Amino acid sequence: MKNKQKKAAAIKYEQGKSNAPRMVAKGRGLMADKIVELAKEFNIPIKEDKELVEMLSALELNDEIPPELYKAVAEILAFIYRLHNKK
Repeated sequence: MKNKQKKAAAIKYEQGKSNAPRMVAKGRGLMADKIVELAKEFNIPIKEDKELVEMLSALELNDEIPPELYKAVAEILAFIYRLHNKK
């Protein structure tokens, strides 16, 4: 039976300072809940994507996102930029 525990991952990208987004937090269960809670508290946009969370969860903390995930992460960043432009 597959583990259905909630998972969350957080990435950070600083344009001009980073070559690629980095994994800054990941967890499951209570840790996933805390990541989501903190994101909401600091008005950090949240995008649900179970497949991407699975792939990101394989990375170590502070790892740069590998090139094979650039497209998926670019879609998330575009989503965030659209949110910011609406405000």
